[in-house]
Amino acid sequence: MWVLALVFAYLIGSIPTAYVVGRYIYKFDIRRRGSGNIGATNALRTMGTVPGLVVLGVDVFKGVIAVWLGQAIGGAQLAALTAILAIIGHNWSIFLEFQGGRGVATAAGAALAMAPQVIFWAVLIWITVIILTRYVSLGSIIAAAITPFMMLFGQYPWPYVLFTFVGAALIIYRHRPNINRLLAGTEHKLGERS
Repeated sequence: MWVLALVFAYLIGSIPTAYVVGRYIYKFDIRRRGSGNIGATNALRTMGTVPGLVVLGVDVFKGVIAVWLGQAIGGAQLAALTAILAIIGHNWSIFLEFQGGRGVATAAGAALAMAPQVIFWAVLIWITVIILTRYVSLGSIIAAAITPFMMLFGQYPWPYVLFTFVGAALIIYRHRPNINRLLAGTEHKLGERS
């Protein structure tokens, strides 16, 4: 059951929401528009507000489902593993030849299912950074980096704490192109359309 849960979590995470919306509703490949990323930010930039919010909501829900599945079958330990597999699926989707997004929304959904209070503060930090800088990527990186320590000091179950450290590492790793663009001053700001 654990193996099936992990495979299912990876497949759920692999569903490329922005690609599906772009390809079958707007008739273009989002990987060839904007930043080329299949996440909610690029969906917002290339397709508009409503599609961007739909992509965000579905990608968050992928993380929630993965945690619920793990909790139901194996408790906190399996929930942490299914959450990580969902992020890996989103970042390296089997349906897109192992291309994918940054994992922020899916990780946020998983953290929401594990620790709603922590994700509330993480989202608040994310929004604050975006308001101040208009860089979604910078908000995501900072929120991802801070979340594990909020989990640690909040005395949550150790599998959940470990998940947030691994999830943060995956998110920051996937943001390497954004980090390079931030350092070079060429990163797209929120509100700039492709």
